Amino acid sequence: MLAATLTAALGFSPGVTRLPNGFAGTALSQHALTPVASRSAASSGLESVLAPLLEQQQQQQQQQQRRALRAPSAAMVATGGMGGGLFTQSNPEDRRVVPDEPGDRQIFKVVYVVLESQYQSSLSTACKRINAGQEKVAVECSGYILEELRDPANFEQFKKDVADANIFIGSLIFVQELADKVVEAVEPYRETMDAVCVFPSMPAVMRLNKIGSFTMASMGQSKNVMLDFMKKNKPSGTSFQDGMLKLVRTLPKVLKFLPGDKAKDARSFMMSLQYWLGGSPENIEALLLNLASTYVFESDLLTGEVVEPPTVIPDQGIWHPVAPRVFETNEEYIQWLRNEHAPTIGVDPNKAPVIGVVLQKSHINTKDDAHYVALIMEIEANGGLVLPIYTGSLDFSKPIEDYFFLNGRSVVDTTINLTGFALVGGPATQDHPKAIATLKKLNRPYLCAVPATFQTFEEWKDSELGLHPVQVALQVALPELDGAIEPIIFAGRDGVTGRSIPQSDRIETLAKRAIKWSNLSAKKNADKKVAITVFSFPPDKGNVGTAAYLNVFGSIFEALKTMKAEGYDLGAELPTDVEGLVDAVLHDKEASMASPTLNVAYSMSVAEYKELTPYAEDLEENWGPPPGQLNTDGQNLLVYGVRFGNVFIGVQPSFGYEGDPMRLLYAKSASPHHGFAAYYTYIEKVLEADAVLHFGTHGSLEFMPGKQVGMSGGCYPDRLIQSTPNLYYYAANNPSEATIAKRRSYANTISYLTPPAENAGLYKGLKEVGELISSYQGLRESRGASIVNSIVATARTCNLDKDVDLPSEDFDTAELTLDERDIIVGKVYSKIMEIESRLLPCGLHTVGVPPTAEEAIATLVNIASIDRPEDEIDGLPRILARSVGRDIEDIYRSANAGNLDDNLLSENIKEAIRAAVRASVERSTDAAGRVTEVNPMMASLGAVLGGGSPMLSALKKQGFDKVQDPDLEKLFGYLEFCLKQVVADNEMGALIEGLNGEYTLPGPGGDPIRNPLVLPTGKNMHALDPQAIPTIAACDCAKVMVDRLLERQVAEEGEYPESIAFVLWGTDNIKTYGESLAQVLWMVGVRPLPDSLGRVNQIEAIPLEELGRPRVDVVVTCSGVFRDLFINQMNLLDRAVKLVAELDEPLDQNFVRKHALEQAEEFGVSVRDAATRVFSNAAGSYSANVGLAIENGGWEGEQQLQEQFTSRKGFAFNADRPGILDDKADMFKSSLKKVDVTFQNLDSSEISLTDVSHYFDSDPTKVVGSLRTDGKKPSSFVADTTTANGQVRTLSETVRLDARTKLLNPKFYEGMLKSGYEGTREITKRLRNTMGWSATAGAVDNFVYEDANDVFIADEEMQKRLLETNPNAFRDMVTTFLEANGRGYWETSEENLDRLRQLYAEVDDKIEGL
Repeated sequence: MLAATLTAALGFSPGVTRLPNGFAGTALSQHALTPVASRSAASSGLESVLAPLLEQQQQQQQQQQRRALRAPSAAMVATGGMGGGLFTQSNPEDRRVVPDEPGDRQIFKVVYVVLESQYQSSLSTACKRINAGQEKVAVECSGYILEELRDPANFEQFKKDVADANIFIGSLIFVQELADKVVEAVEPYRETMDAVCVFPSMPAVMRLNKIGSFTMASMGQSKNVMLDFMKKNKPSGTSFQDGMLKLVRTLPKVLKFLPGDKAKDARSFMMSLQYWLGGSPENIEALLLNLASTYVFESDLLTGEVVEPPTVIPDQGIWHPVAPRVFETNEEYIQWLRNEHAPTIGVDPNKAPVIGVVLQKSHINTKDDAHYVALIMEIEANGGLVLPIYTGSLDFSKPIEDYFFLNGRSVVDTTINLTGFALVGGPATQDHPKAIATLKKLNRPYLCAVPATFQTFEEWKDSELGLHPVQVALQVALPELDGAIEPIIFAGRDGVTGRSIPQSDRIETLAKRAIKWSNLSAKKNADKKVAITVFSFPPDKGNVGTAAYLNVFGSIFEALKTMKAEGYDLGAELPTDVEGLVDAVLHDKEASMASPTLNVAYSMSVAEYKELTPYAEDLEENWGPPPGQLNTDGQNLLVYGVRFGNVFIGVQPSFGYEGDPMRLLYAKSASPHHGFAAYYTYIEKVLEADAVLHFGTHGSLEFMPGKQVGMSGGCYPDRLIQSTPNLYYYAANNPSEATIAKRRSYANTISYLTPPAENAGLYKGLKEVGELISSYQGLRESRGASIVNSIVATARTCNLDKDVDLPSEDFDTAELTLDERDIIVGKVYSKIMEIESRLLPCGLHTVGVPPTAEEAIATLVNIASIDRPEDEIDGLPRILARSVGRDIEDIYRSANAGNLDDNLLSENIKEAIRAAVRASVERSTDAAGRVTEVNPMMASLGAVLGGGSPMLSALKKQGFDKVQDPDLEKLFGYLEFCLKQVVADNEMGALIEGLNGEYTLPGPGGDPIRNPLVLPTGKNMHALDPQAIPTIAACDCAKVMVDRLLERQVAEEGEYPESIAFVLWGTDNIKTYGESLAQVLWMVGVRPLPDSLGRVNQIEAIPLEELGRPRVDVVVTCSGVFRDLFINQMNLLDRAVKLVAELDEPLDQNFVRKHALEQAEEFGVSVRDAATRVFSNAAGSYSANVGLAIENGGWEGEQQLQEQFTSRKGFAFNADRPGILDDKADMFKSSLKKVDVTFQNLDSSEISLTDVSHYFDSDPTKVVGSLRTDGKKPSSFVADTTTANGQVRTLSETVRLDARTKLLNPKFYEGMLKSGYEGTREITKRLRNTMGWSATAGAVDNFVYEDANDVFIADEEMQKRLLETNPNAFRDMVTTFLEANGRGYWETSEENLDRLRQLYAEVDDKIEGL
């Protein structure tokens, strides 16, 4: 728990001795007190020792703030919302203690606030002991869990209690908006209270401390013995928490030597801290009586005796609930474990797996250890042994180093961290590199289980959201940066007593999973069973083996070869090539999905299914009795796939409702069907797999209904995966969905590389236009007019007139001046260069095959083209522009406007970059065209006959002769590092390590161009600290894009839009560090701010005069993944909208307020409630199902798609009630019908509008058009930041660009066809997604379908290639063309339609074997 960790961190247990049974007991007498100190004692010198620590803490926080965002201004600031509907409904009155019979005793009043409830039981018991045992005094005590202060009624009562209090105690107040509330309540009464004790918390709360003359603020006090001692022992180079810890640890050595009249108030504070850390009722009783005796009452009214100095238990050790003592060496413990304990419980120590468990010391001190005992007993009951360690430090790596190794070798098979924290550090600071180094040395799976402490365990069970967002950020997201997996909730607090309650079913799951992970390192490879799972999405025979940019069967073939070499049993016959593997899984590529000719690996009777699947009955509500209609032959449930010895390759069943219009409309997703459940039952119970490997991005398991984070036993991802360790290949550029897989299906992810991006190039008519422009440059003055006429005519045949304003067909450009002709040519050139330089991933990646030198060059060109101000590295475009006396932004701006000279200069810069990067990589390229060893790029500068580096020579050949090697040194030094990352490869290595039960190194996911630390792949991918975004850089980029969007809209419509609909994606915000999040804030005129720990969770309204325009209203649709990862940022957005809605500003300058006032009247609610603008799916549900409907053809019309969107995406987030997402579909529609503009972002070249269905699935363009009362279609824009020259284009422009660079581009489709079966499917997918944009936005031009038909259907040779490689995918392509025509999206000739109908019949007959 949070409290346990920081309190344990300070490391004392005063008055505690070790009892024979190993539990901590107390040596204090019932009324034990330290000597009473005078209230007028001189000020202590301790502050001057603590002062440097406080100053150091402030400096660390200031550095974090500078890294995060600018400091707050005095403008309108909001730090939190109001209202109920919270994550915890526990009642502070339950812990109020009043004396039963006070009589004439003097009463002192205590108020406490703690982050969680760990101390609740001890405080209540301590107060009752005082009231029962003291003759002259009694105590009244009221206590609050920090989270309860969000409730206005609780907060008002808290302020009343504080106003009457003698003593206030606070601990671990690390949530900014709640820290503000504590300061607001306590500060006015600080001087009148007798004592204020605050233990480690936010700085503003720490400053409330007041023990007599001791405060945190007073500096430069008089010298004394303690000051001299502590100055000598002042720690350096530490965090505030560990610095304070080291000082406190030295205190017992000098306390007994302090003169009685010196430093008494400081000593009282430090003694109070020690008693607090002891945690037991006896220690808390001593704390309260000490404070009352010294600071509340004038005379000694108390009964008691002097106590000995505190006895300290070992600061770290090995604790087992039935051991005779705490062990301080692992040799002693292992001897006891093997010789005494293991025989007693009937476990063979030579065969049993050993689970290392990391505990919190304070739970042992306070005896709040039932959850620890339960897990240890469960592991032992399952045949394991446990090595449970604890420490009083925030650095849990030290006891791992001390106790989990013996003679340099690991003695544990799996590690479970039960502290709920990152391995090194507390809630404010972490040291992930140190943690990773320790865990890599240990090299065992690292599980981080979580106690639900911000809610009661009943509230967690009842919550659809699951774990509290603050706890997710601190206790799930941060441990993931260390490489932690499996955030299983193993305990929760009791709502009345505050004690930890073990969750028996979760503890059983955790124990079984830990033992299964351990077995991987113990079993021989020949005995291990592995289930490789592939996906079929959408469910069709032509789609088996779906994954983003991955050659799935080629990769599995490589994996099987590697596994065989590692000693795995793959049976007698393994396919000799990839085609053989595909045939083995599909049995017959030309069979339909419904046909039994798909290879059946296992037929499960209904009786067996029911016996082995305990939740089968729960599925009947949605799917009826088994076997149902899916994955069945009518009698049995069928598991599709094939076995090779101990390795099973299976096809994961689909969601099941793809083609059912009614199910697609459900606001919440349905349970898995019987066939889906049977598949995972087979893996766990029949095959008894030691591990499952999910192959590629992505399947359905992690998106099944259940809580967002913190699964219960009723959540379907948990029910399905059961106890099987889950390894999961996930695309490196998709950290958000990978994180969902980690948290919801307990995946240990392994990142794989997406194909390198290359320039799209020019082809056919576009290439002809480019050649004409090249000839124009040399003949512009002699034959210029005729060439321009040809350029215009050819541009029209390429449909460039949709993007460029061209003269009419019969206009002769000879009538124009030379400059006017240059402008036309410049605009056409700008457009074709935009197409030519567009980056597209070529082909599909195969796991375990590192990129070639050519592919590495393509990646490095993109890396070299970006400025990296955080590393003080200018991109090569900026360096080259500077060398010719220009600014690169000016060149981009001028080229975009159609200036021919600057278009040519821009193109020359791109060519020069390619040449220079190629020259740098050629130094390291071997004869096979691969980079095996990277040579220094900038070595021997000037050694080549004084001509400088190869890169410099290449640039000079391109005409950039003023560049010098020193200008290039820093950039190419960085590129050398990047090249090493690019060519390193551990994708296959990480799989084998995972199957060996070893630790997978963690690493960030995202765009490898923006963040090369994503490379090398083969890492356990994580996202980022959700409280770290948006960054300053993201805010700066966001402002540029928003300003460009508004400028374009004003130019085209003559006025500012009143409302803009945004879509927020998880992966995009990880890659860009919150750019689209910052766009929303800038649109409404709000600035994000960091708190005192650098976490971005505050906001302020930007004054209208500074904003310089109206505040534009927003409607924000968050993807389900964004909701899961960034619910704290949804809170930020909602608070921002509410903040500006409540500002008293002119309505023509504040459209948020204007619309909120209208909706307040419409719905009869307050303006604050009417300002609801942040929407998503219901908890545990994902997407609008629009993509599913279009991919499967299961939709009746656009009205159905629009209803799906509003019903599934209409769940509102409310910062005043953050514990639930309310169904607010009516408010959603009311807000959407005021929208003038719809807006999305593209942030990387790998995933564009037609690569995935997500973008059109969440696009509200036609929804808005149908809701608006004026019938006006909204404008639609897309911000493209895939290159340094960021653009805002219309949606139609972007779809055209996507079609020209991918679907219609020979470079793209020929690259895909090289991958055979899977490549054909990828081409068909692009066509289907293109039709999605017709359905949701009407954004596809007729020529796109017409040209695609010419490429893939009219060409008989192409028909044949597609049919032979993947007949099912080709049939889907033909179907898509016919559907596009039938739905009115494509007008074409009857000849084309007849050909398509004939083709469909022929392909269908071939597939059915007729």
